[in-house]
Amino acid sequence: MTRLGDLERAVMDVLWDRVPATSDGVTVREVADALDGRELAYTTVMTVLDRLAGKGMVQRQREGRAWRYRAAASREAHIAQLMLDALDLGGSRDAALVRFARSVSGTEADVLRAALTDEATDR
Repeated sequence: MTRLGDLERAVMDVLWDRVPATSDGVTVREVADALDGRELAYTTVMTVLDRLAGKGMVQRQREGRAWRYRAAASREAHIAQLMLDALDLGGSRDAALVRFARSVSGTEADVLRAALTDEATDR
């Protein structure tokens, strides 16, 4: 999975934060308007959304002459994939997982333990 640039991340944050997964998505104009504090040209936002569609990060659907966009996956799914990709960078996955597990807070460790317990009982 490709890491996102700053502007791509800002656009994805708009999609993740403001567009329910059940919606038909948003237009380029709606995304541009939601990028508060950034003076971006409409065509810049359109290009970013087009590139994100090419990367498989967003889905788009034609509506008349325009497109409607929504995130292809949740923020959590994206982050999980980034973590898995990092494990594939080389070396020992086991060693990396152990080091990661030792670096999380007590609360985060509890969340991981509960998730692993749920996964084990679902099998």
